[in-house]
Amino acid sequence: MPHPLPRFATALIALAVCAPAQSANVYVSNEKDNTLSVIDSTTLKVVKTIPAGKRPRGITLSRDGKSLYICASDDDTVQVLDLASGKITHNLPSGEDPEQFALAPDGKTLYIANEDSNVVTILDVASRRVVGQVDVGVEPEGMAVSPDGRWAVNTSETTNMVHWIDTRTRQLVDSTLVDQRPRYARFSADGKLLWVSAEVGGTVSVIDVASRKRIKTIGFAITGIPKDRIQPVGIRLTRDGRYAFVPLGPANHVAVIDAKTFQPVKYLLVGRRVWQAELSADEKQLWVTNGISNDVSVIDTAALKVIKSIPVGRYPWGVAVSGS
Repeated sequence: MPHPLPRFATALIALAVCAPAQSANVYVSNEKDNTLSVIDSTTLKVVKTIPAGKRPRGITLSRDGKSLYICASDDDTVQVLDLASGKITHNLPSGEDPEQFALAPDGKTLYIANEDSNVVTILDVASRRVVGQVDVGVEPEGMAVSPDGRWAVNTSETTNMVHWIDTRTRQLVDSTLVDQRPRYARFSADGKLLWVSAEVGGTVSVIDVASRKRIKTIGFAITGIPKDRIQPVGIRLTRDGRYAFVPLGPANHVAVIDAKTFQPVKYLLVGRRVWQAELSADEKQLWVTNGISNDVSVIDTAALKVIKSIPVGRYPWGVAVSGS
């Protein structure tokens, strides 16, 4: 007969089972206020507001989770926020008007879209030096790096193309035509597909990475919403390949897409002019920024239901979740 556990060991196990999951922080860039709102993901309340540079837009976490990179667009710089202290420690050179960027999987290189100068700036994070610039199309915006680090892609809003940069040679090697005003790009977790939103086109293109050819164009239709108000922007894909979530701008909905059939399965009503999105580390929550209503909506991804909207600063733009 096995010996019963000592009383203190039983108590420790009970504590471990009952202990709540560690709360994550959600960071939101407020474009008009020049601030970052910090939200506790458990209490769903803003716990801090941090001053930032002029017109903060794209934000992303460092791979070690200790820093947040911020595109301060009107300051022509990328700021580095130390998350432990809540202080901006230094600026990185970024080129003109950085709006979005993507961090390489190894965390060593930032690829930055410079909207005003029609280039992608390549930045070595450790040395804080620009190591290259690549000419792309007119008004570059969206940036993504493939999971294997092989490709950096940029979307140009006016040229209506996806530009493929070979990260080994830092050269532009191909371009793929998509629909009008592409705003965002996202690779699938396995790196086989690239999803690209077209704001004015009102579609999402799915591109085969191996051939760099478009294989599917996804359209949207919401009862009572004029088609010209359906303007896809951000994209988030679940790691298991089940769903894609696409904020639809002034349509004020997030589209839920079956990522295997490429068919929209649900539309979730959120705030006004929903823009960007981010999943929590466990992918149980999706956070989206609503630029005109000045709030952030939280979506339960299992129930596919909006659970709360949280007021933040003016024109919330980017969102990042610690641990993601």
